[in-house]
Amino acid sequence: MNVPLLLNQFLDRAVSLYGDTKAIFSEDRALTYSELNNRVNRLSDGLRKLGVCKGDRIAYLAPNSIEMLEGFYGVFQLGGVMVPLNIRLKPDDYLFILNHSESKVLFVDQDLYHLIQPIKDQLESVQHIIVHYKENSLDEINYDEWLSQQSAETFKREEIKENDVCSLLYTSGTTGNPKGVMLTHRNNYLHALSTMHHLRVSDEDVLLHVLPMFHVNGWGSPFYYTANGASQVCLRKTTPETIFNALEKHKVSVMHMAPTVLNALLQYFEKNVPTIEQQVRVVIAGSAPPPAFVTRVEKELDWEFIQVYGMTESSPLSTISTIRSHLKKLPLNEQYRMKAKAGVSMIGSQVKVVNEHGEEVAHDGREIGEVITRSNGVMKGYWKNEEATMETIRNGWLHTGDMATVDGYGNIDIVDRKKDVIISGGENISSIEVEGVLYDHPSVLEAAVIAVPHEKWGETPHAYIVLRENERVTEQELIAFSREKLAHFKAITGVTFVKELPKTASGKIQKVHLRNEYWESNGKTGRFVN
Repeated sequence: MNVPLLLNQFLDRAVSLYGDTKAIFSEDRALTYSELNNRVNRLSDGLRKLGVCKGDRIAYLAPNSIEMLEGFYGVFQLGGVMVPLNIRLKPDDYLFILNHSESKVLFVDQDLYHLIQPIKDQLESVQHIIVHYKENSLDEINYDEWLSQQSAETFKREEIKENDVCSLLYTSGTTGNPKGVMLTHRNNYLHALSTMHHLRVSDEDVLLHVLPMFHVNGWGSPFYYTANGASQVCLRKTTPETIFNALEKHKVSVMHMAPTVLNALLQYFEKNVPTIEQQVRVVIAGSAPPPAFVTRVEKELDWEFIQVYGMTESSPLSTISTIRSHLKKLPLNEQYRMKAKAGVSMIGSQVKVVNEHGEEVAHDGREIGEVITRSNGVMKGYWKNEEATMETIRNGWLHTGDMATVDGYGNIDIVDRKKDVIISGGENISSIEVEGVLYDHPSVLEAAVIAVPHEKWGETPHAYIVLRENERVTEQELIAFSREKLAHFKAITGVTFVKELPKTASGKIQKVHLRNEYWESNGKTGRFVN
């Protein structure tokens, strides 16, 4: 028997087994899975009446909310393609994405409508704009009013195949325009089955959506937490205070986030010491965290730290860093260091690190190569960009552009993006390793390291530093600190102190902006390419 793997089956299961359970929370609203399903049916019915057909792209510009969550399942019932938009882009970026994706309908949150207004008249394919939380003064369709007019009866779904595209996710473009990653029902379904196993998801879980759902669907969480009947808490705005309030109010047991967000929670905890009685696990990805973070999370917060690795093009997760049973006899400090690594392949994924000849690097923790992966989660390709697809997927493997080593236990350790590796005097330097040392300094709140030109060595590490409140340290003191902790060729040669670091909506530090800023502040033009 061959049963198509379709994502709406996950909501069907939740409705069948947990239909009357209050499971979706957003500010002052709470819905059962049955109530969520009714809204999903209304959404699908309304879209069909607007002329939406199988394969049409439906765009969403919204924070984490009930409206965003129900959008996935409502769009999927028609065989439509969800196009979640990054809420931190500029109007011209939205113009490109909406036109390139040929989106037919745009749902936009009232607080973000001002980003669409300047480019509204230039949209080529968008036929309807529907606004969440709309004020009467806006000349658009009011979502709540529109939804209430649609039928909540069981929706007659379109015939969908598991290899049909369900999501079109645009990756951040550091050079040129962003690329649209096509993910299928099969991609997301099999990724969900693997991930829910490795993250031990159950109906006892309460997930707090910290990562934005446009970020690879918040790492697929609307799928595998729904499938298990877990409760889900949506926050329209995430701050350390709102996150800790939600932890206390809803007894949150699991959160997915970037290291920078976790760092902010650690700083908040130091000053406020909130009481969290339940067991909590935090799933971290986006960039490699300093090992010191693992120690602080597990010792100070008493939470479980889980590092994962992946990318949009692989649905996204491919590896996990949980300690295997036969390694739990290792010293704690070694286990913490291991937990900060990308870890080992998840079930259903093959991940390896290869040199420029395609050969696996030695498992010695030193030889650096590129991470490549193959799995059922790897994308169908880039939308309307066959050339980029062929560059990324070669000989059946997805080439990630991430550089890594592999230790004696088989753990992959990401050392940098290809473009972020610093080559000084012919030696490769991991900016992540240098950042990890800087985080050990008591005055450093955040650190980012980039390559800058050097007359003798070609390039050397330069640090951008955010200091903790009321802390003072000089450039020379930080340089000396790094030279004490690292081989001298890896030590930073300069420091720029800043009030904040540029970040993506998911909390990942944008080093391309730091590189450009360095050039501009030093009277240069163009972009420095490593």
